[in-house]
Amino acid sequence: MIVVRKSKDRGRSRYGWLDSRHTFSFANYFDPERMGISALRVINDDTVAPGAGFGTHGHRNMEIISYVLDGALEHRDNIGNGSVIRPGEVQRMSAGTGVTHSEYNASGDAPVHFLQIWMLPDRNGYAPSYEQKAFPYAERHGRLCLLASPDGRDGSLRIHQDARLYGTQLTDRDTVSHPFEIGRQAFVHVVSGTLTVNGEMLSGGDGAIIRAEGHVTLTGKSASEVLLFDLP
Repeated sequence: MIVVRKSKDRGRSRYGWLDSRHTFSFANYFDPERMGISALRVINDDTVAPGAGFGTHGHRNMEIISYVLDGALEHRDNIGNGSVIRPGEVQRMSAGTGVTHSEYNASGDAPVHFLQIWMLPDRNGYAPSYEQKAFPYAERHGRLCLLASPDGRDGSLRIHQDARLYGTQLTDRDTVSHPFEIGRQAFVHVVSGTLTVNGEMLSGGDGAIIRAEGHVTLTGKSASEVLLFDLP
């Protein structure tokens, strides 16, 4: 079974400095049918104006992944981390028992466009921690590159959840396939481009839940960037 969520049907928040699209219920956008899938709770597609951003605020017991699409995002937190995240890099922050941080557009003259992804941990109470790694686009072309996993294998970021996040770059007619163990499911988020997901046509901003299929097959119809979540 595949359930498609079109980009235009996502929630939206606009605050002048921020334009945010919500795949799942978030902040003032609430849909009881869109509360997440398995441990995946948030995918926010955010564009932040030059020099603006999210001031210091707190999180607890959440695995937070920042994925920059265009521009540069500056991160600072109270556990000693300060960095700038650029396209091709992925950041993971485990909020655990509590962390405060800020996220600002590192540019004074160009917007930053990024995805903020939240997953519930497998238990509460982990110590806060942080990772940031580069995953070159050349290593994602025509293959599923593991970006995050519970054991950090293959150089992926380590998350406290039995979930795996893959990224791929496809061109016209490229095909990648991912099998699932019995009882697992998937969520596909199309970052950009056009492709089919198990035969269904999707475009940038679209998402799809895949259950009881045994596999997910992605076939590019144009230059495309895709994230695939393998979930319990």
